Amino acid sequence: MDKLVLFNKNKYNKILNKRSGESKFGQHVQILTSISNIYEQLESLDVTHVILGLPEDVGVFANHGKTGTSKAWDATLKVLLNIQSNEFTKASKVLILGHLDFEDEQLAISKLNPSRKKDVLKAREIVAAIDAHVTHIVHQIVLTGKKPILVGGGHNNAYGNIKGASLALGKPINVVNLDAHSDFRDEEGRHSGNGFSYAFAEGFLGNYFIFGLHENYTSDKVFKLLGKSKSIEHNTFDALEIRKELKFKKELERASAYISGSNFGIEIDCDAIENIPSSAMTPSGFGVNKTRQFLSYFAKHKNVTYLHICEAAPTKKTAIKIGKLMSYLITDFIKVS
Repeated sequence: MDKLVLFNKNKYNKILNKRSGESKFGQHVQILTSISNIYEQLESLDVTHVILGLPEDVGVFANHGKTGTSKAWDATLKVLLNIQSNEFTKASKVLILGHLDFEDEQLAISKLNPSRKKDVLKAREIVAAIDAHVTHIVHQIVLTGKKPILVGGGHNNAYGNIKGASLALGKPINVVNLDAHSDFRDEEGRHSGNGFSYAFAEGFLGNYFIFGLHENYTSDKVFKLLGKSKSIEHNTFDALEIRKELKFKKELERASAYISGSNFGIEIDCDAIENIPSSAMTPSGFGVNKTRQFLSYFAKHKNVTYLHICEAAPTKKTAIKIGKLMSYLITDFIKVS
């Protein structure tokens, strides 16, 4: 737990904007005051959801992507705490745990050159170290029966989510992933493009459904690999939204039938959402409302175990936009799961 930084009253007071006659989400969420015995505290708390930030860019850097994903956590907090608390948002059932402190790792990659192979390999070693911390905290949360909501960072953290949940459950966990990319690339050292392939190879990932793959950005090699595997199903964004060969609702049902028979996680990569600043921003993707419908559909299922929203890369100009998006997705999950 040495990486865990608890969300505290000091940060809370800086962010919360109280308004007369209104009750804000942040006024009713729960926080921890002691870093010791995290598992025991979580187990005894009357909460259903635990929110944790993953402010890092290392996995994206190690995958030659555009950094900035480390900023999504702070952007989210500034909006989330200031939405309304009411019968829908269920703030009192939510614990904001805090974030994992990856400042040293961020500093390390700031000194690396992405065009040098040895530097990229060094970054991939750092990602493997980050994996261990994410795995540990997710394992602790899932073990208590609460549902973790992981916010920020690159999609490399899917590996830690899957491994941590799988170890807590004592079995492989299934996943549905709204994503433009499969993130099932070669096991060439850890980065944001191979979290699922590593988790699958090591026996932590069960059935895997990739929802909305972009045909232009998925290699022939990956399509052939996906076609061969009995544990992976997918559809493409192009078939769903452009050529209309597939129906969105029918595909939700097909994906659910594939992954919801056992515990499963929901992964949402902001690269799949149209015009959202992210590590691989797209002008052609699912709209925000369709993304919210996707999330709400799967969040209702009794076997849902965690939510991970990643790859958003806010700038100063887009921080509020990202914060609002993340807050909508977080509360959509809380409202029905």
